[in-house]
Amino acid sequence: MNAAPAPRVVVAILTFRRPAELAACLAAVQAHLDARLPGAEILVVDNDPAASAREVVQDAASASSRLIQYRVEPRPGIAAARNRALDEAGDHDVLVFLDDDERPTAEWITPLVDTWRATAAAAVVGRVVSVFASALDPWVAAGEFFRRRRMPTGTPITVGAAGNLLLDLAAVRGLGVRFDERLALGAGEDSLFTASLGRAGGRMVWCDESVATDHVPAERMTRQWVLERARSHGNTEAVVDLLLATSAPQRGWLRARAAVRGSARVAAGLARFAVGVVIQSHRHQARGLRTAYRGIGIASSAAGVVVQEYARDEAHRAVPTHA
Repeated sequence: MNAAPAPRVVVAILTFRRPAELAACLAAVQAHLDARLPGAEILVVDNDPAASAREVVQDAASASSRLIQYRVEPRPGIAAARNRALDEAGDHDVLVFLDDDERPTAEWITPLVDTWRATAAAAVVGRVVSVFASALDPWVAAGEFFRRRRMPTGTPITVGAAGNLLLDLAAVRGLGVRFDERLALGAGEDSLFTASLGRAGGRMVWCDESVATDHVPAERMTRQWVLERARSHGNTEAVVDLLLATSAPQRGWLRARAAVRGSARVAAGLARFAVGVVIQSHRHQARGLRTAYRGIGIASSAAGVVVQEYARDEAHRAVPTHA
């Protein structure tokens, strides 16, 4: 019996003005694919209209025989960049997303593809593990701000992140699902996409053996940064629900629920923080403020606010959350 043909795989790396990170990511991905999946191609989508990543990609391509495509997506926002990757993937079987600050571990692409083959899922979500530029502040560590979920490989899931995500292109295109660009420079495009994929009938599963590392720089290890990230995540959770709503009454109910639920989280979080101050517990202080900031993000969605986590030269602003 003939072995099944190797799938046509393209790895899409998204980038925006991080040349050093992109160069390191490309080198690591090329070495990994050389060892694990030599026929895979690489696609770099640069979200900088000035094409600032072009030279980095050219240098990487000149040092390898592997095809590296380079495309500039001038429309700002990670959703626009991800959609460009979907459009540029051509006749490949699967598209694997990786961000420019991530690196493959020894077990990355093979378990991801094997799980896709075994399950015929429309999407397979792998793990992302944070690697820190320096020792983590005990207060931040106690708050478990960088903790991510784990589950057995093959577990069905309803929502996932795109930092280590395999998509079956035929399934995704057949279901007509794309990344929602209404989020502008906000986060949550991956949660909204995967939730929409699931609602459209696309099956998604977890792959615990596939691991990519997320390199966290010092500026993202501060207390203020992680708390703002908690606010953004809370806001994203509620905004995704609003964008998935199918009627005005449902959106109205979701806004009311977000206002109540967010306010309750703020109150509970501040109470836990106060207890932590009294008993001098890093864990209660950090977890309390994490809950409070997440609650602020949830409650703000009731007023139509979408936190612009990837804002560039402008302050966070509100954008519409209606269909």
